[in-house]
Amino acid sequence: MTAVSEEEGVTLELLRKKMADFARERDWEKFHSPRNLLLALVGEVGELSEIFQWKGEVPKGLPDWKEEEKLHLGEELSDVLLYLVRLSDICGVDLGKAALRKLELNAKKYPVKLCKGSAKKHTQINSKSNSVTDKNGSVRKNSNSSGSSDC
Repeated sequence: MTAVSEEEGVTLELLRKKMADFARERDWEKFHSPRNLLLALVGEVGELSEIFQWKGEVPKGLPDWKEEEKLHLGEELSDVLLYLVRLSDICGVDLGKAALRKLELNAKKYPVKLCKGSAKKHTQINSKSNSVTDKNGSVRKNSNSSGSSDC
């Protein structure tokens, strides 16, 4: 595998191609079913979680962490990313486009005017009008309105 220059940058497409080549070169494609990749991804998320287990809240930038700990974190984050990219490829999902679409849907679900500074779920907002935004970004009547007026 060839290195990527800083000017080139790393894209999801580059990672997708490199993961496909990696699997093909090792004749591992036969093992890369959606189920197997998902289970491997979940395992890697578990390994990532172990790094944070028992540390409590940690500040942004991890200033108190040793360089070896940050290196290990980067490896586990990379494992999660690479399995996610491979899973999306095998499932025929353009992960970049799906992520951008999801951000657009979330912007509709969590309008700045109602949500700025709040951690409430989308089902708890828009309740002034007794409505909620569903996963597709459509507003519908809320049958379980809590009566709160904003995020």
